[in-house]
Amino acid sequence: MAGPTHTGIDHVVTSGTFSLDGGTWDVDNNVWIVGDDTEVIIVDAAHDADAIAAAVGDRRVKAIVCTHAHDDHVNQAPALADRFSAPILLDPAEAPLWEMTWPDRKPDGRVEGTLTVGGLDIQALVTPGHSPGSTCLYIPELGTVLTGDTLFAGGPGATGRSYSSFDTIIDSIRTTLLPLPGDTTVRTGHGDATTIGTEAPHLEEWITRGH
Repeated sequence: MAGPTHTGIDHVVTSGTFSLDGGTWDVDNNVWIVGDDTEVIIVDAAHDADAIAAAVGDRRVKAIVCTHAHDDHVNQAPALADRFSAPILLDPAEAPLWEMTWPDRKPDGRVEGTLTVGGLDIQALVTPGHSPGSTCLYIPELGTVLTGDTLFAGGPGATGRSYSSFDTIIDSIRTTLLPLPGDTTVRTGHGDATTIGTEAPHLEEWITRGH
């Protein structure tokens, strides 16, 4: 008899660089693999295709989903898409950033609405600010939201670079993320997880400090 099916999120930390506006920084990225024992999506294919593929194992990859198109979140997306014959999904507003890294290859579709994988319904929440089409992925069944670089433990993602806006990211966090249940786990693009309830009381502090 087959054992119980595992449904949830696997976590891989990969290391590399982030380049934008003439600068380069060393970064560690959180890569999320969401689904069950049969099928998954890969969220933010960063730096190390082999490590990500090892975590996927023999499961079918339904899509490579990008929360946004900064190079440290998409630099392995085509390699993994080809490896697993899976489409790359990205909000179309991210096109200017995507083309900085992949000028000769376009995403295969847009991330929108509800994605279903491994019995989970994943809601795409458009949260511009860090970048024009930044998208968070809310999974009610798991009580979690994957926020990319929109919300971190301690505040909003960076908005001091091209195609970003502090006022817009604050509006996205206020209207789209903070209304989620307070016990929702926030799984970020970099660093440690937090919860909506932990971050919500600090909104006005972030606005005052301006970042």
